[in-house]
Amino acid sequence: MTATPAAGGTIRYWAAAKDAAGRAEEPYRAATLADALDAARQAHADRPRFASVLSLCSFLVDGDPVGKRAPETIRLTDGGTVEVLPPFAGG
Repeated sequence: MTATPAAGGTIRYWAAAKDAAGRAEEPYRAATLADALDAARQAHADRPRFASVLSLCSFLVDGDPVGKRAPETIRLTDGGTVEVLPPFAGG
């Protein structure tokens, strides 16, 4: 079995996720959403709130909602975008 090559793109953080990350966006280099999220957790290990906020978030990959699909099944594309959306009050 061959490993899927890593793709490069951008993770964008919104609202509480942006605050917890300390930035609005950053690049990723990962084959799957799970890989990108693991790398983000490691990159922000010095910000303890980040992992907690991330666990509550929903995600869009290239504009498509991930929903309840397992992050390890979501393949990332080169030049793609992952949107990290925390729960929003009121809707």
